[in-house]
Amino acid sequence: MLRGPTKITLDAKGRLSLPTKYRERITARCDGQLICTVDLRSCLLIYPLPDWEEVARKLMRLPNLHPMSQQLRGLLMGYATDVELDSHFRLLIPKEHREFAGLDRQAMMFGQGNKFEVWDEGRWNEQLSRWMAPGSADAAGLTAELENLSY
Repeated sequence: MLRGPTKITLDAKGRLSLPTKYRERITARCDGQLICTVDLRSCLLIYPLPDWEEVARKLMRLPNLHPMSQQLRGLLMGYATDVELDSHFRLLIPKEHREFAGLDRQAMMFGQGNKFEVWDEGRWNEQLSRWMAPGSADAAGLTAELENLSY
């Protein structure tokens, strides 16, 4: 289970260091073999290879003629790229992915169960402000979703 936020920095080559708290889990789960793709919210998704393979199977079962299915599959599958941790637990984020997500130097990485989300720190702060703004549709929607959860 991948969870929690971490502030990260990309180096000049576009590499990020996998936070220490995830290294053992990622090594055991996929031996450093990961898939990097994009998300509709202008962030990146990084999956351990076995988890990506499950997502890819689900994407391929979506209806071929449904426009939203085509868009989702086109983005997620079209941008899916094999990436691998190096011996220093660094991950090279492809240039096209960095451009898509607006990643420059400062970023946020979030464990999301079976994947990571990587956001440009500025974009993340803007998104968070929209979600949390009092009276916003986003805040109301989040509150409603939380009320539907039983915990």
